[in-house]
Amino acid sequence: MLVEKPVFDHSQPIPSARFKGFFVAYNLRFHPVIKRLREILAGEKILSAQVYVGQYLPDWRPGTDYRQSYSARADQGGGALRDLSHELDYISWLCGEWTALTALGGHVSSLEIDSDDLFVLLMRSERCPVVTIQVSYLDRVARRQMVINTQDRTIEADVLNGTLSINGTRETLVVERDQTYREMHQAMLSGDFDNLCSIEAALATLQLIESAERANKQRNWITR
Repeated sequence: MLVEKPVFDHSQPIPSARFKGFFVAYNLRFHPVIKRLREILAGEKILSAQVYVGQYLPDWRPGTDYRQSYSARADQGGGALRDLSHELDYISWLCGEWTALTALGGHVSSLEIDSDDLFVLLMRSERCPVVTIQVSYLDRVARRQMVINTQDRTIEADVLNGTLSINGTRETLVVERDQTYREMHQAMLSGDFDNLCSIEAALATLQLIESAERANKQRNWITR
């Protein structure tokens, strides 16, 4: 079974079901840049990771009124933190699950929405002592980028443009618009589950979202 992210509207026990597998559609795990990063980082000591994703919400769905979309409504699961939770999933996939975090965000712009349009997380994870993640509805020029420092390398990744730079040497990893979706569904249908996001991992991402929302409200650190 493959379901849309972020699996539930709030944390809850995983329901029992007679499925061979229960997975969540975090398709960026199948992006060539993300897969290459996972290969590179497998044997590396990670020192820091900086993740940034942003796109101006009115540009998301051409020909539609952004104010009428679910993204504009907190009660419908909208908001940059939830909409752009791909970043939370793949950074956990690359750097291990979070162990402590704090966050700052909310609705800071003049966009006519009642959901959050900007969130910044600072956290520690199992494999990385310093992780920063910024997700936003504000960027007039769309971007999806990472900078990761390991003991021996500085890696710059551009998911939108399909480039990866390692200590200044760039490689291009071409990806078609729908490639990640096709590969995700092919993996599901063929029973090749290794790169799919499990229900347990998706629930951990949802708990990360809720912890960031709580840290922002309480202005404190949340630990696991």
